[in-house]
Amino acid sequence: MQLVVLDTSFSVLQVIDSYDSLIWTERYADYGDFELVLPFLNGVLYYIDFDNYLAIKESSTVMVIEQIEIETDVESGNKLKVSGRSLESILNRRIVWKQTILNGKLQNGIQKLLYENIIQPTDPSRKIPNFTFKESSDTTITGLTIEAQYTGDNLFDVIKSICDVYSLGFRISLSDTGFVFSLYNGKDRSYGQIVNPYVIFSPMYDNLISSNYLDSAKNLKTVTLVAGEGEGTARKTKEVPIDSGAGSGLSRREMYTDARDISSTDGEETLTEAEYNSQLTERGKEKLTEYTRVTSVEGEADTHSTSFTYGKDYNVGDIVEVVNEYGIETKARVIEFIRSESESGYDMYPTFSIIE
Repeated sequence: MQLVVLDTSFSVLQVIDSYDSLIWTERYADYGDFELVLPFLNGVLYYIDFDNYLAIKESSTVMVIEQIEIETDVESGNKLKVSGRSLESILNRRIVWKQTILNGKLQNGIQKLLYENIIQPTDPSRKIPNFTFKESSDTTITGLTIEAQYTGDNLFDVIKSICDVYSLGFRISLSDTGFVFSLYNGKDRSYGQIVNPYVIFSPMYDNLISSNYLDSAKNLKTVTLVAGEGEGTARKTKEVPIDSGAGSGLSRREMYTDARDISSTDGEETLTEAEYNSQLTERGKEKLTEYTRVTSVEGEADTHSTSFTYGKDYNVGDIVEVVNEYGIETKARVIEFIRSESESGYDMYPTFSIIE
């Protein structure tokens, strides 16, 4: 893999085609990350600098340099270890500055959060220049609605929690003029549909060398009691189940969500009881996504296999069919894709999250 280093104005500073190792991970509904190890040579810190960007032709994900380490060794030579996260992580640099009520189209709600805290905030010092929102025309996105309220929360956490509830992905890409935020939904390529060509990962297709299967309910919660504004017995509460099968007896797993920050008034108008309960429900759904049953398959793809090619036949976010060596067959979403290159060779590792 050949690395291109860009400065903060998106101009090319350097092309790196020689290094000791590189791990490059892109993710769905989350930021990716990277780790680069290369010899420490004179002049390297001119282009390996904080907030510069890294790109590779094999991936549309762009990384931000956030950490630089120098490791000295008289025998093997001094090494530079560089790491950071993808562009989506810049949302971590902002909070939801003021009380923000979302009521309507989900996409419009996320656009409002970005406009008020990044694109056109009232305080110009909070603006991130050259940041735009690209509207999606995907009907699986445009048809979604949301009723929610946020104050003081980290902007990345808010957008991620919303997307997790609705199984959406989000990305920040680079254009010729700056940053472009967009929502997306992976394509279904499993046996459960007939629109898109199937993509199957299995030892039978010689495209899954090994796999690790995980099914854990250790942190599972099925019901949350969401407590909003008020005090004592007058405090407003709402019971929110993870779904209609939240269960009872031993299968019911409860948790508490403090939502005191959700107010019934924004200073201009007062929410109805139904509207307020809808906001408590949304908060409950978001918290429950942090305590779900974890079912995943991590597989090592055969880089020489011609069955299915990443970036052509499938991408991060797509739903594929996975059949491991034990005959466990299921549809799963590709939630991350890892590229690794070192002296031992080049490998690719997709990680799948099984869809119930």
